[in-house]
Amino acid sequence: MSALPDGSQGMTREALAGTGFQLDSPPLLSRSTVDRREELRDSLDGGTRLWKAGRVVLVDSKGRTPIHANGRLAMQPAADFGDAPAPTSVLLGVEDDVSYWALRTDHDGEAEGWLDLRRGGGQLNDTDAGLFTTAVGLLSWHDNARYCAVCGAGTTRVRVGWARRCTGCEREEYPRTDPAVICLVHDGADHVLLARQPIWPPHRFSVLAGFVEVGESLEACVAREVAEEVGVDCSEIRYLGSQPWPFPRSLMLGFTATASRDQPLIPADGEIEEARWVHRDTILAALDADGEAVDGVRLPPSVSIAYRMIKGWATWKP
Repeated sequence: MSALPDGSQGMTREALAGTGFQLDSPPLLSRSTVDRREELRDSLDGGTRLWKAGRVVLVDSKGRTPIHANGRLAMQPAADFGDAPAPTSVLLGVEDDVSYWALRTDHDGEAEGWLDLRRGGGQLNDTDAGLFTTAVGLLSWHDNARYCAVCGAGTTRVRVGWARRCTGCEREEYPRTDPAVICLVHDGADHVLLARQPIWPPHRFSVLAGFVEVGESLEACVAREVAEEVGVDCSEIRYLGSQPWPFPRSLMLGFTATASRDQPLIPADGEIEEARWVHRDTILAALDADGEAVDGVRLPPSVSIAYRMIKGWATWKP
């Protein structure tokens, strides 16, 4: 392919234009305003001073918390739970001299107003979205880190919930996050590559994603996952943004890449039920459809980074 007037090789003007989009807005679960500095976790009084002016986010075993009709977290004064931090509490951060904590509750019903992050995260403001996301991820880690990975002895929470110490070998362990890439593949013009997993609701399509393996760069993971899931080679891999996804402990790292539509789509057996190239007009219509399917395509929920990536691509104008 001949050189373009700006000296670029190998891509049409349409392809060059298609590489410039960004997320349409910050991912809804990436918002946070509280102070999370490490020194706040090393209080000599075990957090008692912070606790006295604190508010508590209650989270049940299914990751739900009460949310008011006005879209604010229904938090309770920390003093309602005692004069010092509860043994199972975790410090989420501090803002305007108010500390925020999370506690697991034995609530396990379908009470009205109790919502999880998928259903309620999008309606929260920046502070509450960050608090709820951190609470879900941190409490889930504690639930699954009760024994030392080295000697098998029990562990206890320390540093106001930001570490666990082994009662046997005294090794400290810190909250874990699993990096995963999520990539919007487009053709450099007006088509985006979407796929659906067999377990998803009918017509739900999204972009491709997968976990980063040991010794693998993020860009190499993008290329591998796209090839494994739909049999397509991609290029022009570019970073877009990230979002915590505590289900149970992922950090979604968003990328975009380009690929030729001439390549056959080969969905991974048992993992991808269907993959297709979808025109921009269909995506724009689906964005306006408020969760309804358009031409057999229903987009992921707005709380996900996948939605922000798809909308950013579909609405971007060079």
